[in-house]
Amino acid sequence: MNYFLVKSEPFKYSWTLFTKDKTTFWDGVRNYQARNTLRDMKIGDKVLFYHSNEGLEIVGIATVHKESYQDPTTEDNRWVVVDLAIDKKLENPVSLHMIKQDSILQDMGLVKQSRLSVMAVTVDQFHRVLLLSNTEY
Repeated sequence: MNYFLVKSEPFKYSWTLFTKDKTTFWDGVRNYQARNTLRDMKIGDKVLFYHSNEGLEIVGIATVHKESYQDPTTEDNRWVVVDLAIDKKLENPVSLHMIKQDSILQDMGLVKQSRLSVMAVTVDQFHRVLLLSNTEY
């Protein structure tokens, strides 16, 4: 199993809306590195859901439900989406400030490549987020 993080601005697509939808396809990625990360996602992989711009915090966990396929919002075949399913809300959100202060998390792509909307996360980073959020998983 691999671990990832996706970012969404809450006014565009929030954790609350995702909770209502139960599943969604992750579209709109127009960065080659982020696109390649989407292609790496496999069914069952875990994905941290981060609210960007507003909130600046990891709020929940999703699971990859369907592997990459053509982005239905464009005819340009360079872009792909994956389907994500809601998994679990974190007991306590983990803020960007907390992440930057934590020795295990300060090397996350979220800190080092802050403009990327999709990135890989190490198993240690994933479990550290769970610990900081007081979430049993």
